[in-house]
Amino acid sequence: MKLRLLLAVLLAAISVFAYAQVVPGDPYFGESCTSIMVGKNATVDGSVITAHTCDGNYRTWVRMEKAADHADTAMHIVYKGTLHTETPDDMRKLKVAGRIPQARHTYAYLNTAYPSLNEKQLGIGEATFVGADTLVNKNGMFLIEELQRVALQRCDNARDAIRLIGSLIKEYGYGDYGECITIADPNEVWQMEILGEGPARIGGVWAAQRIPDDHVGIQANIVRIGTIDLKNTDYFMASDNFKEVALEFGFWDGKEPFKFWKAYGNGNKPFKIREFFVLSTLAPSLGLTMDMEELPFSVKPEKKLSIEKLAELYRETYEGSSYDMTQHVKMVKKRYDENRKEIGQDTIISPVANPWLTTDMRNTLNYLAPGTVEFQRTVSVSWCSYSHITQLRSWLPDAIGGVSWFSFDNPGESPRIPIYAGVNSVPAKWEVCGQKSFREDAALWGFRKANKLATVSWGKTKKTVLDNVLSFEEKARLEMPSLEAKVKKLWEDGKTEEAKAMITNYSSDFSGAALQRWAGLEVKFWEMFGRGF
Repeated sequence: MKLRLLLAVLLAAISVFAYAQVVPGDPYFGESCTSIMVGKNATVDGSVITAHTCDGNYRTWVRMEKAADHADTAMHIVYKGTLHTETPDDMRKLKVAGRIPQARHTYAYLNTAYPSLNEKQLGIGEATFVGADTLVNKNGMFLIEELQRVALQRCDNARDAIRLIGSLIKEYGYGDYGECITIADPNEVWQMEILGEGPARIGGVWAAQRIPDDHVGIQANIVRIGTIDLKNTDYFMASDNFKEVALEFGFWDGKEPFKFWKAYGNGNKPFKIREFFVLSTLAPSLGLTMDMEELPFSVKPEKKLSIEKLAELYRETYEGSSYDMTQHVKMVKKRYDENRKEIGQDTIISPVANPWLTTDMRNTLNYLAPGTVEFQRTVSVSWCSYSHITQLRSWLPDAIGGVSWFSFDNPGESPRIPIYAGVNSVPAKWEVCGQKSFREDAALWGFRKANKLATVSWGKTKKTVLDNVLSFEEKARLEMPSLEAKVKKLWEDGKTEEAKAMITNYSSDFSGAALQRWAGLEVKFWEMFGRGF
C-alpha cells in the first residue's frame, strides 16, 4: 500500500500543468479571494494596509490609467465583462450596462481586474461571499469591479468612497452577488459588504465597518459584519434598508438583536479556516477556537505588522499545524554510512508532497489511503491570478506614499514587485493577460512556469523558491528608503514629472529583475526534473 501511495503521488506530481479548476462540487468553490486589513497603529511604520488575492480564472493584465479632465456633458460608460479581457483594448464580449454623468476630473488608477489603487492613495481589496440568490437583480447597472473603478476615479478617501458607492447602488442598482470591498486611505481602513435587494427593485443593501486603528481584520468570502451601531459614525455606515430587506425576505424575525452576518450570511457563521488562522496567529492570547459561534470582527495583534509579515501571511499553507495538508503524505528514507551501507530508515514527509494539490491528486491519494489529505482552504492557492498588498503612508507625497506590492500567480511562490501610486505606466508585459492561453509576452507566465515546475518535488525546491522571494524583499528594504527620499525631494522642489519618471523606472527595473530571476529558476527546475527522478 505504501508503494502504491508513493507511485500515485509521483504520477500526480508529474502532471504539473494540470491546474486546479474551480468548479461546482469542489470544496473551494465560492471561496475565492482573501483581503487582510491593518490599521495605522497596528503596523510597524504607521502605514495603513489593505490587500487582495484574485483567486480564480480572472484576467491578469494591468495598466495605469491616466488622470483626465472631462466636459460637463461627458458620460462614463459602465461595462459588464471586464474581468475576462485579454488586453486593455480588448472589447470582445463586453456589454454596456449603462451610462452615468462623468466627473469633471478623474484620478489616475491602477487598473487591475478588480481596480485597486489610485494616485491619491485610495486603495481597495475585494472578496466575494455570494449571498442569497433571491437578492440578486441582474438588471442592476453596477458589478463590484465597476463600483471600485468609479470610486478610484473620483474619491481620495475611504469614507467618501463608501458614500459614493452607496449612492450609485441606490440610484442605478447593484447587479452582482454578495461582495465585500476593503477600502483604505492613509488614515483608516473599512470593510464594506454589499448585496442586492431582490429582483423586484433596483438598489442594494450594504453595511460598512471600520477596522480600529490598532487592529487587524480579514475578509475571506464570508459575511463578517455583526452588530451595526449607526450612532457611532466613526465606525459604521449602512444603507437605509438593511433591516427592511432582511425582514421582507425572512432573513430576520424583527425580534432578536440584528446582526448583519446572521441576516445575510446564508446561515453560515462568520468565519472559516482562513479568518481563524490569521486572527488566532496574530492574537494567540485570545484563545480563539474553530468551534466558536463568532470570532471578533478584528483583533489587536500582539506584535505590530510589517509588509514582510503581510507577505508571509499571504504565503500561508498552515505548514506544521494540524491543518497541514502534506502531513500524511509520507515515505521511507534510508540512511547510509560513509561506505553506503544501510544503517537505518526514517519516515518523512515525501518531497513530492505540496500544499497545492489538485482535486484529482487529492481524490487519488484518498482512494488509495482514505484520510491521507483532508482539504483545507489555504491563504496561498495555486489558482491565484494575482495578488497585491496595498500600503498607504500619510507622511509621504501620494505618488510614493501609496505602494501596491504586486505578485502574479501563486503568492506562496512569487516575489512581490512594488508599484508606486504615482507611476506613469507599468512594464509592457504587464498589459497582456496570460489566462486565456500560454503567452511569452504575458508577465504571468514569467512566474507561473517556474512555480508549477517547483511543485513537482516541493520538498527539494521550496528553500530555493523562498530564498529568492526573500531576496527581493531584502532588495526592496535596502533600496526603497533612499529612492523615496530622492523622490520626495524632487516632489517638494516641484519636479513632479522627474519624480514620476524615477519611480516608474524603478518599478519597471524591479519587475525585470524578478522576471529574469524566475526564468533562471525555470531552467534550474527543468534540469532537476526534466529527465525524470
